[in-house]
Amino acid sequence: MFPVPFPVRSRAVSGGALRRRRGGAAVLLPLLAAACAGPVPPFDEARLLDRIATLSSDEFGGRAPGSPGEDLTVDYLSRAFAQAGLEPGNPDGTYVQAVPLVGMTVTEMAASSEPGGAWRPGEEFVAWTKRVTPQVRASGELVFVGYGVTAPEYGWDDFGDASGPADLTGRILVVLVGDPPGEDHFGGDAMTYYGRWTYKFERAAAAGALGALIVHETGPAGYPWEVVSGSWSGEQFDLRAPNAGFDRLEVEGWISRERAEALFAAAGRDFDREKAAALSPDFSPRPLGVEAEFSLTASHRELDSANVVARLTGAEAPGETVIYTAHWDHLGTAEVPEGEDGIYNGAFDNATGTAGLVALAESFAADDEPRRSVVFLAVTAEEQGLLGSRHYAANPLYPVASTVAALNLDGMNVWGVTRDLTVVGFGQSELDDLAAEVAAGQGRVLRPDPEPEKGFYYRSDHFEFAKVGIPAFYPDGGLDFIGKPEGYGLEARGTYVAEAYHQPGDEVQDWYDLSGMAADLEFLYRLGRRLADSDDWPEWSAESEFRARREADRP
Repeated sequence: MFPVPFPVRSRAVSGGALRRRRGGAAVLLPLLAAACAGPVPPFDEARLLDRIATLSSDEFGGRAPGSPGEDLTVDYLSRAFAQAGLEPGNPDGTYVQAVPLVGMTVTEMAASSEPGGAWRPGEEFVAWTKRVTPQVRASGELVFVGYGVTAPEYGWDDFGDASGPADLTGRILVVLVGDPPGEDHFGGDAMTYYGRWTYKFERAAAAGALGALIVHETGPAGYPWEVVSGSWSGEQFDLRAPNAGFDRLEVEGWISRERAEALFAAAGRDFDREKAAALSPDFSPRPLGVEAEFSLTASHRELDSANVVARLTGAEAPGETVIYTAHWDHLGTAEVPEGEDGIYNGAFDNATGTAGLVALAESFAADDEPRRSVVFLAVTAEEQGLLGSRHYAANPLYPVASTVAALNLDGMNVWGVTRDLTVVGFGQSELDDLAAEVAAGQGRVLRPDPEPEKGFYYRSDHFEFAKVGIPAFYPDGGLDFIGKPEGYGLEARGTYVAEAYHQPGDEVQDWYDLSGMAADLEFLYRLGRRLADSDDWPEWSAESEFRARREADRP
């Protein structure tokens, strides 16, 4: 169980400071028109809690792709959308878009180094391969490549020097987590995609490396080691590919800071000193003179997982689409000693967002027809690297160029009503301007992400839509809680990350207060309704890295 830092009393808010009694049809407003607090279909807290509790129940087993929990979840969501009166979202007449996956389970994992000896699996390292092969025996020299970034726009290349790229073929790279910190590059305090673990593995493979190991540190990673050992030690998934993953590294993995310090010491180097050297754009790869060896045995299976999709056809512009997204999956069930809890229920992450998606669908279906079509997309395998949303973005059921925006729900507010809303990636697009007006209609304000160094914009499904040019908006819960002490919001978030994020403790709690979730869903409904009833097209900001792709699709 994860406590909150201050007592919470559950209470229903049906007509308080940020909630108004509502009924009848929604007021229809064009994009960026004056804000108005018109009627909105209500969001019932008891109904939300019931859906969250069902989706995160032990019966659903942690909702892993390819598990009985997936079957239960897909059936539950399909029936909920059908009962709400929404049509199947797949043009083939079903509520399901198949997502072809391959599941990989490492059954034996060993690593050692010379000098250094054997490494303790789960405690000092976690390793895997995304290649579809039953066994990996790999050894190579460890090479420290700093943050593992090649960024020409910053004059930065951790893989070479003025004389050219280093030969890293057959080496195993040791990489720091996150971006190089600094005010003048890589977005300042905000993480860029260069800081994501997915980028680091991609870049290492492009350099011809045999493997890559990311050094875990809780601060820059944004989560403790227990999240690493829990998230990457069970079955992992990838999208099926014709090359069976052989364009990937042979070995991918994480090592603890303590293991990294020991390796650097064995090489006669100081980890902190080398880490400091990696802050310079003049850094170049540094062989450690340490040979590492990995032995991995893995089993594989192919399966079709499912994105669940429902649609409300627009009355005037049915070919233009607004998409709401939420991932339905979590980490499933782990083998643990008898008496321990091995079910990763994923109540906050992301039964809350999935329940919210269904509630929004029900509210749209109960209201007047929107001008544009609205799609509700519950995606699979987010926890495996945004695979369901990546598959949709590569195989869209509705054209990318005619998709107006994507609004993402991931981990909704369970702590009570706030005076604010957090926007992850604030400043990326004109959606922020519209969102500010909608929030003002609730008597609320927007705030940027207070932890931009953790790179949340690149860690949820909206990112895959942004990559193909669709303006993507990711609101997170606010931090200024009504009736709670100053600092409560960040402390509650920190407690959740430390004690429950990607851990079995992420279960429904008796202190859940869904009044804030209901208020946030009202905000999301109003925002989506404004987009769906408009004929305008929000654009990326001039500085956004996603703008060029959109302009290519919509010149």
